Amino acid sequence: MIPVTQPQIRARTQGLLNKHLSGASMDYRKVFALFLPILIDQAFIIGFNVMNTAMISSAGVAAVSAVSTVDSLNIFLINVFVAVATGGTVVVAQYKGSRNDAMVSKAASASIASVAMLALGIGVIVMALYDPLLHLLLGSASPDVMAHSKVYLIGSCASFLGIGVVQAVSGIMRGIGRSRVSLALSLIMNVLYVLLNFVFIALLDMGVLGMTIAVNIARYAAAICALWYIIRMDATLHLRLTALLRVPWSMLKKIMTIGMPFAAEQMFFNGGKMLTQVFIVSLGTHAIATNAIGGTIAMLYQIPAVALSITLVTVVGQCIGARNVEDARKFIRSFLWLGCWSFVIMTAILLPLFHPLVALFQPPAEIVDDLFWVLLINAIAQIPLWAISFILPAGLRAAGDSRFTSITSMLTMWLFRIVLGYVLGITLGMGIIGVWIAMNCEWGVRGALFYWRYRGSKWYAHKLV
Repeated sequence: MIPVTQPQIRARTQGLLNKHLSGASMDYRKVFALFLPILIDQAFIIGFNVMNTAMISSAGVAAVSAVSTVDSLNIFLINVFVAVATGGTVVVAQYKGSRNDAMVSKAASASIASVAMLALGIGVIVMALYDPLLHLLLGSASPDVMAHSKVYLIGSCASFLGIGVVQAVSGIMRGIGRSRVSLALSLIMNVLYVLLNFVFIALLDMGVLGMTIAVNIARYAAAICALWYIIRMDATLHLRLTALLRVPWSMLKKIMTIGMPFAAEQMFFNGGKMLTQVFIVSLGTHAIATNAIGGTIAMLYQIPAVALSITLVTVVGQCIGARNVEDARKFIRSFLWLGCWSFVIMTAILLPLFHPLVALFQPPAEIVDDLFWVLLINAIAQIPLWAISFILPAGLRAAGDSRFTSITSMLTMWLFRIVLGYVLGITLGMGIIGVWIAMNCEWGVRGALFYWRYRGSKWYAHKLV
């Protein structure tokens, strides 16, 4: 057998990268330059989330359950204005692909102004309605869970404006291909959050109240840094503070064309998850804790795949802006394969570490077996199903096909995950494991519909810019 030399290995590797991750719109070096900061960002975000959940676990099962339940509402609300920020990312990326720098600047200012106003409005409304919302979510929960939830919900809503500004600026930076800036902002926000949580929870024993103080300081500090960068330090966008106080309605319409269907999708999708949370509450505090801890650990498996889906928005957006559909098709196909293989690798790494990971959360012994089965079933299912269910629609949406992806996500969520989750989890008595099996089944149905759409031509027929 003739030994393979180092130059031959490099040549083969470069050949594969050129074949699958390069095109006329961009080459694999630019793709990696976009992806790696986003990957690091997601690793820190999810790693910090694990640490924060582990720290609040020291305050007891009631505190974990309260934070988990309110976070389901927080995710529902935050994703509404994050969806609008994603619309800004798509519009900015397409203008960048068409090399129209003046319109890139206008799209950036419109995105920041609209996301900030929406985040502020949502925060104020929910703070005014916190009591009926919590009784809807936690009607049968214990009094200590309810008390913790009130503190955490009000504190979280107060921070929405801060995280809205950060998400808008980060989306703009990813849209123009500068994902390192969004990484820096994310690190500022999340490192500060973890450090303050350690001070307020571990040292000062302030529990859920300490977590709410920490999240507000961290998010507004990052928002100030984001505005300072985009106004004072960035030399290409030429944004002024006064421009952020005006909303150009023609540009806002383009952003909302992508953002509003996605926001509606997020509302229905996460609303469905909240409804699922309601019947999980009926299963008891241990079921809530199992769902919370299982969901947190499951996010570790998804770190590379989530980074790929975020990267794909910029990649496909710039390809479509340059009117290169073949490049967009190729990149979507390659990212789907990368997503599937990322789950194989993450499962091989993390599944053997189940017991050390679970020990971080100090769970009651009664829920450890359920946690193992939930995570094992989920780890197997997400290898073939997660990429087509989440990475593929990111590519379709970046091409302007937001209405189809949103309607599909909403319908499959409500017709499959919720109904099947109730039947398996409550009617058939499978509990939290049945709820998670229903979620995995919904991924398969949704992904099949997205793949059918991708095989056709309607997804790239929209003219956004």
